[in-house]
Amino acid sequence: QVQLVESGGGLVLPGGSHTLSCTASKLRLGDYAMGWSRQVPGEEREDIGCNNSDDDSTFYPGSMADRFTISRDDTRNTVYLQMKNLKPEYTAVYYCAFTGRRSCARGYTSWGQGTQVTVSS
Repeated sequence: QVQLVESGGGLVLPGGSHTLSCTASKLRLGDYAMGWSRQVPGEEREDIGCNNSDDDSTFYPGSMADRFTISRDDTRNTVYLQMKNLKPEYTAVYYCAFTGRRSCARGYTSWGQGTQVTVSS
């Protein structure tokens, strides 16, 4: 069973930037396409983006690339989500997502437990 651990959630001021991290034990994240999703209570989980491990390309749906950047550091076995110019409506639980493959094409098979990000003054 894949165990992903997100960290870095907290309170962020509107207009601010923040970075979340995702790590895993017993799994080399660099071998897999990895992504991030977010979920607001009462709404469906929303994809933020996915990084392919085979060519290091990243796909962001819609306008997600305007505020989010996914990166990874394989030496630290960590995937990051950088967020910028945040607004209160971006308050959500953010999840690290695992594909089980080197490509994002077939979606995710599991998620971490999530980390809460609250954008508020």
